[in-house]
Amino acid sequence: MGYLLLAGAIAAEVGATTAMKYTDGFSRLVPSLLTVLGYVVSFALLAQTLRTISVGTAYAIWAGAGTAAIATIGIVFLGEGMTVAKATGIALIIAGVVVLNLGGAH
Repeated sequence: MGYLLLAGAIAAEVGATTAMKYTDGFSRLVPSLLTVLGYVVSFALLAQTLRTISVGTAYAIWAGAGTAAIATIGIVFLGEGMTVAKATGIALIIAGVVVLNLGGAH
């Protein structure tokens, strides 16, 4: 159940960060509300996750997966360029999450 909650926390954070792109400096109401709501939901789910997954592992997965997802969304949907450095960074994030899970996420 912890990993399901963590997946929800990651999805909410990714949605909030994507919405933030459209807030125009928090001057547009709907994207601003979606950003705030997404982060509130994300932190609430992350807090629940910490009941069953260690804080270091949960936070690393939340931050890493969210960062990789946002970078990918930027490339695929927002017209941001793909560079070797960006691809390497995303690959290293994914590798780090895998290593953390192999090391035991208790």
